[in-house]
Amino acid sequence: MTPEQQLDVLRRGCAEIISEDDLLVKLKKGKPLRVKLGVDPTAPHITLGWAVVLRKLRAFQELGHTAVLIVGDFTAMIGDPSGKSKTRPQLTREEVMEHVESISEQLYKILDKEKTEIRYNGDWLLPMNFADVIRLAGRITVARILEREDFHNRLEQQKPVGMHEILYPLCQGYDSVAVEADVELGGTDQKFNNLVGRNLQGQYEQEPQVVMLMPLLVGLDGKDKMSQSLGNYIGITEEPNEMFGKTMSIPDHLLNDWFTLCTDVPLEEVAELIKGNPRDAKVRLAKEIVTIYHGDDAGRDAEDYFVRTFSKREEPVDAPDAQIPENDGDILIATLIAKLELTGSAGEARRIIEGGGVSIGGEKITNPRTTKTADELDGKVLRVGKHKFRTLRK
Repeated sequence: MTPEQQLDVLRRGCAEIISEDDLLVKLKKGKPLRVKLGVDPTAPHITLGWAVVLRKLRAFQELGHTAVLIVGDFTAMIGDPSGKSKTRPQLTREEVMEHVESISEQLYKILDKEKTEIRYNGDWLLPMNFADVIRLAGRITVARILEREDFHNRLEQQKPVGMHEILYPLCQGYDSVAVEADVELGGTDQKFNNLVGRNLQGQYEQEPQVVMLMPLLVGLDGKDKMSQSLGNYIGITEEPNEMFGKTMSIPDHLLNDWFTLCTDVPLEEVAELIKGNPRDAKVRLAKEIVTIYHGDDAGRDAEDYFVRTFSKREEPVDAPDAQIPENDGDILIATLIAKLELTGSAGEARRIIEGGGVSIGGEKITNPRTTKTADELDGKVLRVGKHKFRTLRK
């Protein structure tokens, strides 16, 4: 590929590249770039959210560049403060190394092992003495550190900021110097840390790295970023049927981001899929995700299982049509159920909703005050209880 074609491939899904011009210059040199990604192993599973940056690293590998994976065996003991409203608990080295062991094989479900350079930042950070740390700290000002939004907000709210947290960006930034990174990947929450690395490289007379930031994948709840602590995640080693079913549960508004960040489906095709039936688009999305991590056969089998076990039992394709009552605005779901005579009253409908017995298009409704527009309801299957189904039509 030409440098311009490589840039076009690498640009997919990126929130920000600092800067595209610098990256193009590096690509035009024609030599393999050293592309750094730091991972602090503070949890035992790689999720689809974490996989977003790992997949971008794999994209660099496929273009002939070198993946330099920095395992933060040292920095994980500090705890990355990015986006945190309070100081994170520090892990012991034993806890960190347990997580390192648990994720090692998972990494190579995404990365090409033969083209991956694994480095541990304890190799250069642990030998530092106190004088070394002071000299490193002298390369950044307190004012610059306090530009970080999370630090600034905590100080405004009179919440503590630990000195060890202030040193974290310097440690991560020095990693870039140690491995002579050409590019650093990270989530948007890593922007400050990555830019510290770019700044430090200049001070150490290295060519500053390009910073490539990826969006944070929103989890199954449709609100918060995917997180193991929140439980709104899909792990890349989960069973195919579980992975498929969880993907089918995501809210419709996540479809574009999930297709873009979690699959290789061409973006033009994604746009067409999303224009159609959201449920069909989710089936395609779920199949693509399962196929990536478990293979073609697993993707087909998981789709068949879902159709056989869920679609035909809980959302039958032949569910009778039901006309959505005319309404100028939002429609209260409990009232809709009563008007369609699926319950004896709106009160009964509210009780079934609270009990988790109502879903629309596979999305469980648990709040009796939930409303939807006619456009949101059109074409969706309404399930009330275990055996009452209606395909809603405007």
